[in-house]
Amino acid sequence: MGRFFLRLIPLVVLVLACTAAYNRWAFLHYRSVYPPPGKVYAVDGFGMHLFCTGSGIPAVILESGLGDDARIWGEVQPELSKLTRVCSYDRAGLGWSDPRPDLRDSNSIADQLHHLLAAAGISGPIVLMGHSIAGLHMRAYLSKYPPGMAGVVFVDAATPDYILRIREGYERFMRQLVWIKPLMALGLGRLAGRCGSNPPPGMEAYARWYRADNYCNPAYPTTWVHEVEGFEASAREVMPTGPFLDLPILIFSRDPELVSSGSSGAANAQDTRIWCDSQEDLKKLSSRPRRIIVRRSTHYIQIDRADLLNREVSLFIRQIRGDVPPPSDYGSTKTE
Repeated sequence: MGRFFLRLIPLVVLVLACTAAYNRWAFLHYRSVYPPPGKVYAVDGFGMHLFCTGSGIPAVILESGLGDDARIWGEVQPELSKLTRVCSYDRAGLGWSDPRPDLRDSNSIADQLHHLLAAAGISGPIVLMGHSIAGLHMRAYLSKYPPGMAGVVFVDAATPDYILRIREGYERFMRQLVWIKPLMALGLGRLAGRCGSNPPPGMEAYARWYRADNYCNPAYPTTWVHEVEGFEASAREVMPTGPFLDLPILIFSRDPELVSSGSSGAANAQDTRIWCDSQEDLKKLSSRPRRIIVRRSTHYIQIDRADLLNREVSLFIRQIRGDVPPPSDYGSTKTE
């Protein structure tokens, strides 16, 4: 039996080497055959992908959450583009943007986004709209580059207080990533059919883009780890930011009842309470905030309730333009 396993080890190593090599070949092949929509700009010597559609002002700049690229806005960007210019982009190491060796903290990410927009000739006015950990990155951007800012939309966005209070949770998440990195690098995700996903509604015209799936990028797990490693630094960087005077702010929060019903254990219930409290605290960032708790939605509101997001953000943009009267319920929290 011992001799059998000794003979099996080289075979296993050979198979894994072949799957890793195939995954890398397939990834590079699809990237060359199916380039993304938009354009890749040189930012500090690294390529960064920006995808803009529509026309008008203010321009809406979409910032994705942890590990997500521009595709996560597939049900939002096409609709908002009917009203104004909308640009999604890939942070370094995600999607079609080159990886970078520096720390993935909010200040660095804000600087890179600012340089990307400058390279694309986008100076403002702009509305920042971001999901999850992008809540920190947007606050860094607001603090460093306030000219031209017309508004902010938080989509179930993280806060620095929340990140620092759940340190044990994301440290546990980091330990789980130790297993994900080799599995992804070995190409097991591609063999399991996790690559080349079908586009969401509204993005059918970019089906080829989806063939070169970001999540099967051999460098993707490392980028993911670097983003998580930057959590604490980002939280401490943006903790003192704000308030941002009378800047219009629209806050979308997931359904706490839906999250609680799917949670298990006191730790998860406590985490949900902390998250909900942090969402209400976002209203303190401006004298003109509004918060909407989104029924029947998990953390990914842009997928679960894209209809509500598109409707409310479109109204938000028209209010900023002055096309319709401003809301009469600043400071409110409502459920829809």
